[in-house]
Amino acid sequence: MNQTKYIFVTGGVTSSLGKGIIAASLAKLLQARGYRTTIQKFDPYLNVDPGTLNPYEHGECYVTDDGAETDLDLGHYERFLNVPTSQANNVTTGRVYLSVIEKERRGEFLGKTVQVVPHITNEIKERMQLLGRNGEFDIVITEIGGTVGDIESLPYIESVRQLVWELGENNSLVVHLTLIPYLAAAGELKTKPTQHSVKTLMESGIKADILVCRTEHELSDELRQKLALFCNVKREAVIQSIDASTIYEVPNMMLQEGLDRVALKKLDLPEKNTPDLKNWNIFLQKLKNPKHSVNVGLIGKYVELQDSYKSIIEAFIHAGATNETKVNIVSIQSEFLDANNAQAKLKDLDGILVAPGFGERGIEGKIETVRYARENNIPFLGICLGMQMAVIEFSRNVLGLKDANSTEMNEGTANPVIDLMEEQKTITDKGGTMRLGAWKCDLKDGSLANKIYNASSIMERHRHRYEYNNDYQESLQNAGLISSGINPDTGLVEIIEIDSHPFFVGVQYHPEYKSTVANPHPLFVSFVSAMVTHKNK
Repeated sequence: MNQTKYIFVTGGVTSSLGKGIIAASLAKLLQARGYRTTIQKFDPYLNVDPGTLNPYEHGECYVTDDGAETDLDLGHYERFLNVPTSQANNVTTGRVYLSVIEKERRGEFLGKTVQVVPHITNEIKERMQLLGRNGEFDIVITEIGGTVGDIESLPYIESVRQLVWELGENNSLVVHLTLIPYLAAAGELKTKPTQHSVKTLMESGIKADILVCRTEHELSDELRQKLALFCNVKREAVIQSIDASTIYEVPNMMLQEGLDRVALKKLDLPEKNTPDLKNWNIFLQKLKNPKHSVNVGLIGKYVELQDSYKSIIEAFIHAGATNETKVNIVSIQSEFLDANNAQAKLKDLDGILVAPGFGERGIEGKIETVRYARENNIPFLGICLGMQMAVIEFSRNVLGLKDANSTEMNEGTANPVIDLMEEQKTITDKGGTMRLGAWKCDLKDGSLANKIYNASSIMERHRHRYEYNNDYQESLQNAGLISSGINPDTGLVEIIEIDSHPFFVGVQYHPEYKSTVANPHPLFVSFVSAMVTHKNK
């Protein structure tokens, strides 16, 4: 196959319909047929990346191996495809404009008036084709954020229109995801919002080739026929996407609807073979038929929005299926936890995860939670800030350093067991002080981490600013807080654990970013297994 083919996924009627899941499911089916497929996301906001966005605004910020802070949809792409994404897979309007303005300042446009068309649209088209240029992929799927008709999405829609024309017949297609609302009072599904959405798309010069219809009820043949006629698509290109009990069912549902077949036909590509979803369906089978069940406390400061901890929740689903265990996540707001109510709030849990985060709100609640897990031998996993809280708790309650703290919470603490590294202290850019992307970590022989990973060295993804302060390492180790993972280049501690505890692990990195359906993360798999053991005792 010589030319890369492009699929564009747009959304209409309302946001949050699941464009990312549809894009990931289609990619999964094409991959399962033997096509090398990748997905990218174009976000219409002006932030250069989601790194500085509040999780309540935008859900979690996902991090790639190469240190890109990206939209959480990239997490879905990796979980479905088991292929790492990169900086190139997520582009924002902010990044596009920044690039064009920098080019203008360098004089690259030779005195031309710089405009949205053609300069911004050319930049967008360039980035849309970036992943398809090196021959690594047969098919590139591009998800356009936002909803058709939004002012901020217009430059992307215009770029897609131009690109479809430039690529020529059979080299691209447009999937439009839309909502078919059900009016309970009338007892019927309504197609009018979808017709309007497709019309808006056509006014921008784009014809939808495939309609994916989100619905709570089955679409009748008559309704599909009506949609095909009024939305100007072929009858087989009207695809039903009904509510599913888990996102991992969607690839099977799209297979049944023939989404991949319709796409391949439009792109003039051979069907090759039937998609091989054997391992995927073994995972689904285990997920739906658990033999055990455990309750894990997710202690965080953004628990009111599920998407804030999206990758952690999905990692528990993968690890739960591996252990044939239903993992019930009990979200607990750390701000309202203290020494007086910890026992009451945490006593029914089989395991405790103290979640990542920034800033001092809810910190003391997290520290109290760590103490409870440590003293009561409850399986514990601390991620990023959660690991730092474990270091502070141990320093205060075992080493007796009552004022131990992180300089993030208290700049003047006499015992900064968590601190900024010297070289970071002069940097003022918010993103500049972050340790981002994949870093190496050497594991201590015979440690729990060593057994869990079954390796002596690992690569894990980071997203943090403050570090374990090595000045305290010796006294912490002597008291029983083992440093079992060390970064070989910086000497920084990446993993801590307590030998005498059934399962007490804190990691400075984010293991949840690397958990996929095909490769559930070993830390989560072991943690769930420890919870099952703890419960059965």
